[in-house]
Amino acid sequence: DKELLQSMELRVSKIQGHCEELSFLSGSLQKDCEQKQKDIEMLFQSLETLKKDKADEENVLAAIDVKADKAALGSKVSCTQFESSMERLEERMQKMQSQVSGQNQHWNKVQQQLSDEMENKLDRQEMKAFHEQIEDTWQRSLEELENRLKADSAAGYKK
Repeated sequence: DKELLQSMELRVSKIQGHCEELSFLSGSLQKDCEQKQKDIEMLFQSLETLKKDKADEENVLAAIDVKADKAALGSKVSCTQFESSMERLEERMQKMQSQVSGQNQHWNKVQQQLSDEMENKLDRQEMKAFHEQIEDTWQRSLEELENRLKADSAAGYKK
């Protein structure tokens, strides 16, 4: 009976350990997700800034084109420099889009992992029912043990 009691205590202790471990993992995943979300938001802000800078550059170039004649514009900005700058800007935009896409993929992966973890966990109602079942089993075991001890002590007096 003592062994049964110790075995049950060990099982309950293991279950508590597993619950604590799952809680820690869930918290860690949530922190990672929050950090990734912040990183993604920063990337989107950077992308918006780049788009705004590109739009501003296009507006400036359009204004120059309207105000100046083509000969004056040619002396101020060469076509090769402009094309080179636009190519570099396009490369940076593609790089940023690639990074954002990579972050989105990573975010989706982390969300899926978190979703899978949450599906694998017991919800509070299941855990409550499980806890009540363990408590009932524990109480019955204690009552049986007390009854046996009473029966053994009563049998000892009869002899």
